[in-house]
Amino acid sequence: MADHDVVVIGSGINALVAAAVLARADRDVGVYERNPRLGGAIRTEADTPARGYTTDLFSCWHPLFVGGPAYPSLADDLGRRGLVYRNTDIPAAAAMPDGSTAILSTDADTTAADFDRLSPGDGEAWQTFLREFGRRAGIAFGALGTELLSPSGLALLGKATWQLGPKGLQQFCAEGLESARSWLAGTFASETVHGLLSPWVGHEGLGPDDAFSGFINKVIALALAQGGCPVPEGGGVRLVEALAGIVTDAGGTTRTGAEVVAIETAAGRATGVRLADGERVGAREAVLASVTPQSLYLHLLDGVAAVPDRVRDAARGYRYGRGDMQIHLALSEPPRWAHDHDRLSRAAIVHVSAGLDSVSRAVNEAQRHLLPAAPTIVAGQPAALDPTRVPEGAGVLWLQLQETPGRPVGDAAARIDVGDGTWTEDLRERYADRVVGELGRHVGNLDSALVARRVLSPADLEAWNPNLIGGDPYSGACTLDQFLLWRPTPRARGHRTPVAQLWHIGASTHPGPGLGGGSGFLAARQVLRRSRLPWARR
Repeated sequence: MADHDVVVIGSGINALVAAAVLARADRDVGVYERNPRLGGAIRTEADTPARGYTTDLFSCWHPLFVGGPAYPSLADDLGRRGLVYRNTDIPAAAAMPDGSTAILSTDADTTAADFDRLSPGDGEAWQTFLREFGRRAGIAFGALGTELLSPSGLALLGKATWQLGPKGLQQFCAEGLESARSWLAGTFASETVHGLLSPWVGHEGLGPDDAFSGFINKVIALALAQGGCPVPEGGGVRLVEALAGIVTDAGGTTRTGAEVVAIETAAGRATGVRLADGERVGAREAVLASVTPQSLYLHLLDGVAAVPDRVRDAARGYRYGRGDMQIHLALSEPPRWAHDHDRLSRAAIVHVSAGLDSVSRAVNEAQRHLLPAAPTIVAGQPAALDPTRVPEGAGVLWLQLQETPGRPVGDAAARIDVGDGTWTEDLRERYADRVVGELGRHVGNLDSALVARRVLSPADLEAWNPNLIGGDPYSGACTLDQFLLWRPTPRARGHRTPVAQLWHIGASTHPGPGLGGGSGFLAARQVLRRSRLPWARR
């Protein structure tokens, strides 16, 4: 029987961040991953979709990690293990059907000038947003980087009350419930600016008409404006390798092909895990599980008396959001944008849509389990930041369709027969044809430069990572009732669980999805604080 101070279940960003933080604090850490490689939703493939191309199949962009709390504490160790980030001064852009474009730059004056070009006054509105929301950014980002039901959470509330005053805090909270549509329509006149900013709420699994989406829109817009949209040179695997290296260099263990099927307990405390082959692994200090609530409470803790029925019932009711489709296009040359090529070719991500109403319509159709007639296309250009990912002179497009039903019942355009809703290869490729055809109206050389493509349906995502139920890349709907204090559920809040020495981490927990590592970082710090108590460690 292997023994560790801490056992970590899973190896996604949160699991590896937690393992690295604990390993640096002299803990013997064991990471156990069911898949044949580490990384969770970070999966980098060489020679995909063609020889000489390096592709991040799922997650790709790391602004939340670089701008979050974990990276500063680990940056030196990661850098020594070869992790290098590449960035651009244009993290975001938009391309509209009428040929209009907009950019978001890390230079505030450049963005303001572009907004004014589209509609006089929108530039000043942008500068005002940066000043006013920027002054409160410590509160906003603090809420996403603090264990809210804790002394740290109370301290953040006290700081916010002191900084804003009671009425100012009340107003700030009211604004936090606002939809993105309300914020955008009330702040910017240009529909192209709306088309630039509104799709970003989809990166948290929300739609622009959802309550709380305005807050998320502001947070992401400010993060992009301040930090850009960096990617690791050579692909996300470089971050995975560097984090795993911190663990193993400290004497810890990372094991793949090691599926955990049960968390073992004694006297209401987690004491270790059991693997699918029957092997038992002991945990002297803690177990951290990067899994969904159903997996944790209904499977790994099945029959454990320390888990109240109300917690199991809440886990059963945890909801998942829309699915995701990924399309990877290898090109013989960089994408040639039909309009505003010089600027759009430097952008990390170009959102292709017809604006706010189009984004809202696609979200609504996907929520009704229809293939959207005009999906919002997230067109990522990682090679614009990191040319090492493609052969010399070549290009690549990393496409994401965040409004894809996990099991479609129909087609909003009434052109594709979805059959019984199973994501067959034929259905997957026909829907991808619609997406690539629409993108071809904006990228002039898409047909002539296309070398190969690879398409991943929601079913493909779930097959690779069991946390992505129905292809939901965010491991759970991010509506307000499942966010902040209420993530994953009001009955199981934060990262502690009813079982002592067991912590719940991952995208299903606070602060939610995104490649930030926040929940792993918060839980690891709690483990370390607890271990300093004289009665906590055996």
